[in-house]
Amino acid sequence: MDQATDAMDELRGQWERERPDLAGLDAMALVGRITRAASLLLKGMKPVFARHGLEQPEFDVLATLRRAGAPYELTPGGLLKSTMVTSGAITNRLDRVERKGLIERRSDPADRRAVRVRLTPAGVELVDRVVGEHLANEERMLADLSPADRAAVDAALRRLLISLGDTHLG
Repeated sequence: MDQATDAMDELRGQWERERPDLAGLDAMALVGRITRAASLLLKGMKPVFARHGLEQPEFDVLATLRRAGAPYELTPGGLLKSTMVTSGAITNRLDRVERKGLIERRSDPADRRAVRVRLTPAGVELVDRVVGEHLANEERMLADLSPADRAAVDAALRRLLISLGDTHLG
């Protein structure tokens, strides 16, 4: 049975033709597939978020606060650790979702110099509504993978992330 080919097979073939002396094409193809898959998955998520007036980074903020548990509140530093972005990027995200009335920033009662970020009731309602649709969309995007394939990819990516030092949020 012939195996289907993808864009990385084409790219690899070009390098093999032009530079047959290169080592590491297997690694290049795998990293390319991971990168391309991530990009395509993010593109596939956009319509779900857009239907609710959100972008993926905004949903990430809301979901991070929701996962924190009641009262759905973290410091900006706590959000920064969970999202793997710069402090400037987290500030921009917070500004956008605050303008939408989905979060509020308040002084920390224990340290008035510190700020706490909390989901508003509208933010809780929105993230709770969107997360189910988001998960169904992810299931749809992965539907062509068998349960065994999913488990194998999941295990391999877990090992890769651990080897790269990604063992904790933050």
